[in-house]
Amino acid sequence: MCCEARGSRTTVEDTVTRYLPPQASGDEPTGLPVFCFPFAGGGATAYSGWQRRLGPSVRVLPVRLPGREVRIAEPRFTDIDELVADLDEHLGPELERSPHLLFGHSMGAMIAYTLAHRRVRLGKRPPRALLLSAYRPPHLGVPRIFDTVAEVRTEDALMDTLTAIGGIPDQLLRHAGWMSMLLPIARDDLLLCSSVPRRPADPIPVPLHLFAGNDDTLVAPRDVAEWAGHGDAQSDLAVFPGGHFYLRDREAEFLGHLSGLLAPYAAEFEDALATTGSPSSRP
Repeated sequence: MCCEARGSRTTVEDTVTRYLPPQASGDEPTGLPVFCFPFAGGGATAYSGWQRRLGPSVRVLPVRLPGREVRIAEPRFTDIDELVADLDEHLGPELERSPHLLFGHSMGAMIAYTLAHRRVRLGKRPPRALLLSAYRPPHLGVPRIFDTVAEVRTEDALMDTLTAIGGIPDQLLRHAGWMSMLLPIARDDLLLCSSVPRRPADPIPVPLHLFAGNDDTLVAPRDVAEWAGHGDAQSDLAVFPGGHFYLRDREAEFLGHLSGLLAPYAAEFEDALATTGSPSSRP
């Protein structure tokens, strides 16, 4: 369920511009769309520098979840199925328009996978590939921090828990005002993660590209590798130096790897565009 009663539903057109930066909604495809879902407590700005680093062959689309950043006044979801149903309804037109990829880090990985799984089950266009970082697949259950968030009674205890895994940059710790905004978001996001039921693998016909930090104390690389049973036979794991937020601490190295990984998908997208004038034909 959501953390507050949600108001009247807006139109698809309105909500697309809420989940994506306004200039991204309805744009003619100019590069392979890569929808990026944030980690717990994070937002779309976590991906603000990616477009410049990855170049024009891809179109980085940071997904703006409710209850944070420009959508701070909106109620947050704390149930994964409700969030994904809303994403599918309001991002659906964008996801159907052309081949695309879904990327998610930590909580974002579970959102991306659950959205892809829903769309496959409903016969909708699936992502061309899933890019899943630093999270456990559903058959392993949620990491301990997510499963026990309800037991973390005070803001200080929650802050200590998040700091221990590198989830709060040092500059934020020095600003009480920022922390007072971050912690309620983080708590609700952890509740969202804890709403994912433990269930056996139900593979979808989508390649999985997996990423992990070799010193991640929350989600070990061996746990990330377990995603292989949830996609098709094309699955690979890249392990980077660092902890749970390796992609922030080693951003240049990670984005260099990601750029190479995306290149064949982007070339496929461009070939379809050049041949037919549109990349919209499936898959």
